[in-house]
Amino acid sequence: MKTIGIIGGMSWESSSEYYRIINEEVKKRLGGYHSAKCILYSVDFDEIEICQRNGQWGKTGEILTDAARSLEAAGANFIILGTNTMHKVAEKIQSGIRVPFLHIADLTAEQVIHKGINTIGLLGTRYTMEQDFYKSRLEAKGIKVLIPEETERILVNDIIFKELCLGKIIDRSRAEFKIIMEDLTAKGAEGIILGCTEIGMLVKLEDAKVPLFDTTVIHAVGAVDLALK
Repeated sequence: MKTIGIIGGMSWESSSEYYRIINEEVKKRLGGYHSAKCILYSVDFDEIEICQRNGQWGKTGEILTDAARSLEAAGANFIILGTNTMHKVAEKIQSGIRVPFLHIADLTAEQVIHKGINTIGLLGTRYTMEQDFYKSRLEAKGIKVLIPEETERILVNDIIFKELCLGKIIDRSRAEFKIIMEDLTAKGAEGIILGCTEIGMLVKLEDAKVPLFDTTVIHAVGAVDLALK
């Protein structure tokens, strides 16, 4: 079994989901007392969020690359970054380490294609929905990406940062997400990517009429695939 290096803390609530899913998946596959070999480097999300808000992506890249190097030095055989938004600096992280970096958008695209879906809705932070670093990975594989209207993007972003990243799960916000997902479906989305690692804490498969792609689950299971390969 390979050792998984996890850069977490963005937020710690979703990082705990990564840890749970990875270990449950290993136990399901290997049985007995098996659990995952993994090393977690948890950053201070406040520092990262300030950099995001101020557009200091270079600084966040340095912080996360240092974290990845620490994981590599500690014995990690490959690295996962437990957040969608900070994959904006994925190339910088990969260039700073020798071990593989498992990209969340690539694994998600594989699942979308496997389902035979050509047009996908994308929910996440405004950075993920509006900038190209994430969408371009999907589009490069022939997937058309739809995002919500601006007012809806603001709402989704606010729910993520003001509620989910603080561990708040509010039914009213789930209802808002349902409306936004229905709107994307009406515009042609054949499925929806939950492109923020916290959204899966609020939105479940039964909340949409089309397939949902929970990137936290996809990424965590993909890490187990590689660890046991």
